[in-house]
Amino acid sequence: MPEWIDLRSDTVTKPTPEMRRAMAEAEVGDDVYGEDPTVNRLERRAAEIFEREAALFVPTGSMGNLICIRIHCDHGNEVICESRGHIFNFEMASMSAIAGCIPRAVATPDGHLTWKQVEPALRPKTYYYAQTRLIALENTHNLAGGTLLPLEAQEEICDRAHERGLAVHLDGARIFNAAISLGVPPSEIAQYSDSVCFCVSKGLSAPVGSILCGSAGFIERARAYRRMVGGNMRQAGPLAAAGIVALETMADRLVEDHQTAKRLAEELNQIDASLCDPKDVETNLVRVDVRKSGRRAAQWSADLKTKGVLVAPADTHALRFVTHRHISAPDVDTAVSAFAELWKYR
Repeated sequence: MPEWIDLRSDTVTKPTPEMRRAMAEAEVGDDVYGEDPTVNRLERRAAEIFEREAALFVPTGSMGNLICIRIHCDHGNEVICESRGHIFNFEMASMSAIAGCIPRAVATPDGHLTWKQVEPALRPKTYYYAQTRLIALENTHNLAGGTLLPLEAQEEICDRAHERGLAVHLDGARIFNAAISLGVPPSEIAQYSDSVCFCVSKGLSAPVGSILCGSAGFIERARAYRRMVGGNMRQAGPLAAAGIVALETMADRLVEDHQTAKRLAEELNQIDASLCDPKDVETNLVRVDVRKSGRRAAQWSADLKTKGVLVAPADTHALRFVTHRHISAPDVDTAVSAFAELWKYR
């Protein structure tokens, strides 16, 4: 099997040796009955980190976001989100198909929603309009290139939304990356939202899982909806054990991934300045514009694969490079050399 330089996503990270030991030794019980001690410990620790009353372990971030939308909204409500948001583009329209809600997507130039952009999208309180019920934020913003939503923008959106009786959900899949870049604890980023969902299976390197945090009443309802959508996992202690190690040992090292991403962007920029601007790289994602080549991102992805480099298209004319703990400085050099060779013959 060939050795790939895999820059498609930080979801490809493998569990650490410490995680594997913890998984093998995990104490287990039936989580559906609330009797898995390792799952309970993970949930308590997540709630502590985010300074919330309770937390819930779920198999995936998409399921976590769906559960939160379903709790915050009634059928026929609208959910305001950024037009490139994960819940709008990559979750199989589950907010409509399962939660019965309508997305109201707001386009922004940089992926950063502001109250000035949100307010005009709110529906008037008239009976023949689908009513706005939820504002969904994303930090970091995946398709915008791992950008950070400023804390002051989050605070204003949440404050103004709460004044109008609206809820706010934070898709914080990579919130620990945001925390490292902003220099604040993750609880400070999530403090204004009514609920937050984050992943332990991306840069934190656990094999499976996401966690919801909120009030005790919210999580009690979330537990019921997790069962409804098939998310109960019975003796999930081994997975939770890896999640505990991820929370305790993996967050601080994310700065290394950010440094690697910056270096990657700087080297690509040397090939052609149109590809990316290193100043735009805030975390571990690098968005690379290949429009100038006249070839689509999917073809670039296929060609790079022939050279042992795996990269995902972000849209028709952009690639998304994602750094993680398995990507070294020599890997960056090799990937950039492969890209440069292809760019030469574009």
